[in-house]
Amino acid sequence: MSANHASVDPHKLADKDGHFRRVASTFRDSVSSDPSAPFPAEKNRYVLYICYGCPWAHRANIVRSLKGLEDIVQLVVMGNELTSDGWLYDGKHGSAARDPLYGFTSHSQLYLKADPEYKGRYTVPTLWDKKKETIVNNESAEIIRMFYSAFDELLPPELREVNKPGGGYYPEKFRKDIDSMNEWVYDTVNNGVYKCGFATSQEAYDANVVALFESLDRLEKHMEEHGTKYLWGEHITDSDIRLYTTLVRFDVAYVTIFKCNYKQIRYDYPHLHKWLQALYWEENVETKGAFKQTTHFVPIKEGYSMATGQKIVPYGPKYPIMPLGPETR
Repeated sequence: MSANHASVDPHKLADKDGHFRRVASTFRDSVSSDPSAPFPAEKNRYVLYICYGCPWAHRANIVRSLKGLEDIVQLVVMGNELTSDGWLYDGKHGSAARDPLYGFTSHSQLYLKADPEYKGRYTVPTLWDKKKETIVNNESAEIIRMFYSAFDELLPPELREVNKPGGGYYPEKFRKDIDSMNEWVYDTVNNGVYKCGFATSQEAYDANVVALFESLDRLEKHMEEHGTKYLWGEHITDSDIRLYTTLVRFDVAYVTIFKCNYKQIRYDYPHLHKWLQALYWEENVETKGAFKQTTHFVPIKEGYSMATGQKIVPYGPKYPIMPLGPETR
């Protein structure tokens, strides 16, 4: 256990008033397509560290697959147990038994290799530079934006952002709409489920669970009124990727483990449910099978159970995600 984190209980994340407040990410550099940049795009130079249970890491893993970066950016998967030393390596559920680069057994060791004086939390996703042996970035929103285009010169033309139908994953024509939606979805949905699950006072829980379902109602209305397959049209955008990793965990983990049990996606939000099923089940030029292939329900349930200090992992639901019906196909 590292000295700087020895007194931190990873399961007690709320402030004294009972509210959970997420701490901003620390490493905020960028990979660039410019060969003269501090972190230029190069094949086999960077490593993406994730754990399957984390929705923030899941975003980056989806984009890595959507963009065809599997042979360019190495992937390292850790186990589901969160400790004061961060995520541990355990070799379970497709994770690595040890860090393949350095033989580390916990994620804290990577952070402290980058900065021996680091005193924050050891979070994922983490983008590592093997050449400089440091962390480039640990903010999921910024990592996925890098992945959209920074490595495009190393990819075939059809995978480059400029050639993607609809203007790419962050299209100029929807950019203001995407940014606006991302802001309130992050606060009340992506992070909102954590504000509910980690709340330690009734007041904090009540305030955040109401805000969560008001935003889900708003998203359902958006899908109904727009009548499109995805949030901003017939092509997947940044907003779809960010929302998916929360909603695919909702009925499976957040309803029970995080007490977000007022409604369920599959029963109470027909348009969002149809959207979710399409992203997960369909394998076409839009999804490329990336959403299903990167979704691992056992680590999700186990990870959240352990993160909240629970020893029992919920048995259900029978279907982690409902099978496609005729109306969805």
